[in-house]
Amino acid sequence: MSSASSGWDRAVGFADQAIARQVALGLPSLGAGSELLSQRSLFTDPSTHRQESMGGHCRLLRTVDRWCAVHLPRVDDVELLPAWLGIQVSDNEVPWTEVAETVATRLSNELVQSGQELGLAVSAMPDGEDDQLRDRGTTNPARPWIQRQVGTRRNDTSLNGALVVDLSSLWAGPLCSRVLTEAGARVVKVESATRPDASRDGDRAFFDWLHEGQEFLAIPFEETSGVAELVSLLERADVVIEGSRPRALDRLGIVPAEFVAKRSGSVWLSITAYGRCGPWRDWVGFGDDAAVAGGLVDHDGSGVPSFVGDAVADPLTGLVGAALVADAVRRGGGVTIDVALREVARSAASAARVVW
Repeated sequence: MSSASSGWDRAVGFADQAIARQVALGLPSLGAGSELLSQRSLFTDPSTHRQESMGGHCRLLRTVDRWCAVHLPRVDDVELLPAWLGIQVSDNEVPWTEVAETVATRLSNELVQSGQELGLAVSAMPDGEDDQLRDRGTTNPARPWIQRQVGTRRNDTSLNGALVVDLSSLWAGPLCSRVLTEAGARVVKVESATRPDASRDGDRAFFDWLHEGQEFLAIPFEETSGVAELVSLLERADVVIEGSRPRALDRLGIVPAEFVAKRSGSVWLSITAYGRCGPWRDWVGFGDDAAVAGGLVDHDGSGVPSFVGDAVADPLTGLVGAALVADAVRRGGGVTIDVALREVARSAASAARVVW
C-alpha cells in the first residue's frame, strides 16, 4: 500500500460496497461505511495506537521473517504463555516486552502453528512469497464467501417478521443481526447461560446499540435439556447467525446443512475467523488479528505495518453478512453461507470489486 491511509480507505470503500448492496435489497442503512467502522470507537478510547490494537489486547510484533499479530484477550490466553513461548506470567498480566523479545527470535509459521494448536489467536501478515496463506483454503477476493444450496426454496420468504436466531457474539454477527432487526426481522439473541457474550463486559452503550430491539435468551448448552431447547428453536428459525468454530457445533450434534434441509427457505450464516471448511477451520481469530492475516494493514514510510481502525474485520464481515442474508432470503433461501473474517479482510485489502 502506498500511503499510511490506504488501508483505512480500502476498508471504507469495501464497507460502502456492502452498504450499497443492502440498500439495493431494500434494507435500511445504519450509516456510511466510515461511520460504522468507527462505531465502537464512539464508546471506547479513540486514541490511535500503531502496533497496539484499540482494545489493547492485540499487538503487531516482528518475528525473524515477518510481522505477526498476537491477540491475548482472555485470561485463559495469558495462562498459555508458558506453554507457547516459555514465558512465566503473574497476576494475569501480559508481559508484552518479554513476548515481543521472544517472538523476535522465532519463525512466523512455527509461532502461528504452535499458537493456534493451543487455541491462541495468532496470525501472520502475508507477503508476496507466502506459501501458507497465498492459495490454500482461500476464496475469490471478489466473492469472499462460500454459499451452498442445501435445502429447498420457498416463495413467501421475507425478512419482515422472519425469526432470526443469533448465536453469535462480539461485533460481526451482532452487527449483521442489527441490520436485519432494522429490516423488520424478529431477532432472538441466544447466549450460553454460563458464558454470555464477552462484549457485555465492554461499554454497555455499544452493546445496547448493537442489540436494540432484540430479544434475549440464555440456554445452558452443557445440559441435555438446554441442547434440546436450542435445537427446537433452530428448527423454527428462518435465519440462523452463528460465529462458533465448527467443533463447538459438532459437540452439540448440530449440523447447519441438516437444519436448512429440514426447513424450507431457511438461511444459515456462519461467521468464523478462517471459514467452516479448509485447513484452518478450527483456528481462532478476532477482528484485529484476522485483518492482519488478510493483509488489511497500513504502512508507514519505512514499511512498518499498523492496525487499520478498530477490529476492522468484524464490522466489515457483519455488513457483508447482512447483505448476503438479505439476498439469500430474497431468492427463496435454502442455503448455508460461510463467511470468514480473514477472507473479507483479504478482499478489502485487495480493493476488490465485489461480485454479489
